[in-house]
Amino acid sequence: MIMKQDYSKQRDIVDKICQDVVLPRMVKVRQVFDKSHLEPEEIPGLVFQHLSQDKFAGQIHENDRIAIAVGSRGITNMALIAKSVVEFVKSKKAIPFIFPSMGSHGGATAEGQRALLAGYGVTEEYCGCPILSTMETVQIGELESGMPVFMDKNAHDADGIILTGRIKAHTAFRAPHESGLMKMSVIGMGKQQGAETVHESGFENMGKLMPKVAKVVLGYANVICGLGIIENAYDQTYKLEALTKEEIWTKEPELLVEAKNKMGRILFDEIDELVVDEIGKDISGDGMDPNVTGRFACHNSASGGIEVKRIVVLDLTEKTHGNFNGLGVADVTTKRCFDKMDADETYPNGVTSTVLDVVKVPIVTRRDETAIKLGLKTCNGTDKSNPYIVRIRNTKDLEEIYISEAMLKEAEKNPDIQILGEPEEWAFDDQGNLF
Repeated sequence: MIMKQDYSKQRDIVDKICQDVVLPRMVKVRQVFDKSHLEPEEIPGLVFQHLSQDKFAGQIHENDRIAIAVGSRGITNMALIAKSVVEFVKSKKAIPFIFPSMGSHGGATAEGQRALLAGYGVTEEYCGCPILSTMETVQIGELESGMPVFMDKNAHDADGIILTGRIKAHTAFRAPHESGLMKMSVIGMGKQQGAETVHESGFENMGKLMPKVAKVVLGYANVICGLGIIENAYDQTYKLEALTKEEIWTKEPELLVEAKNKMGRILFDEIDELVVDEIGKDISGDGMDPNVTGRFACHNSASGGIEVKRIVVLDLTEKTHGNFNGLGVADVTTKRCFDKMDADETYPNGVTSTVLDVVKVPIVTRRDETAIKLGLKTCNGTDKSNPYIVRIRNTKDLEEIYISEAMLKEAEKNPDIQILGEPEEWAFDDQGNLF
């Protein structure tokens, strides 16, 4: 745990410093994105349809032990998708099991990774098969440079592997393959040991290094297929696509482009302050997706999102289990958020990725109101009487957001933004908090 300290006096001083800051009235608006998606009841049939193709089904034989990889991200319908894969494997009279394919997440422990899956509903009871969680790996090869390549031992010992993972823009680098099936095979299945080895060279080299490691993994492991998942801007399952391990090389980059086109975003180019109600590993690998916020820990390797001067984070999600990865790129946070932080849950992720900025602690204030005022007060070159402020719940929930009154004219010109109400004051309670 983070060592807690009493900053009461300091916070009183910050409250006084910010007391003359006037926050603008806010307006609720709706951002409109493509709503095409799959209904949950369609998913089992689609999984069977994809996996029944002979190029996949023909690789599964009676009594084969089939390892099904599930990652650490909060993916909509993930438990249902995993269960559907399990049921397909059983229909082939093979023996399925699920294993966590999530590098160092879950505190880099077998118990922590199992708990992460359970938090997403991926349990033995629901999915109908064992969940085998270990941090033990097997070295399966090495690169020309001598760098070793590792693989989860349970997956290594299985007769076949099915990867299940979301394809999306990565939070720290740009390449033909970013977050997706290739990354799961290299970093997720590599567990903490493999993830640490791959991250050693830094994210600026990840786009080149990951395919080299994948060549060893996919050349060695019996990966039957990868079931790629794409979500739309409303956190709904938009598409499922099964790929052979050869097609991961050729088709995943096309699916990545499609996924980037479907993702949610803030429909403004530049703002002064972004207020984020909650961050967490269930929201993004970086707690809050930098592809939305524009604030990248590895700014030399990736870019995108909005231009923002100050980011204020108010809380952590329950499902992040105290993991505050990503909080370090914010400028201000709250005591409520600070009190939920768990270093043991967080630091393995930062150390393994070698990106330490994301696990630093920003300025901590006693109240939400002070945090937001402090963010505005320290915005340089801003018209403080007409600031551009956006408030979002999190970076996955971007349909209904709040914008400051000064942004109304720009919003009214955008056909993808609907004005839902009149300008109103911030709804702070008598303690100066929003919730």
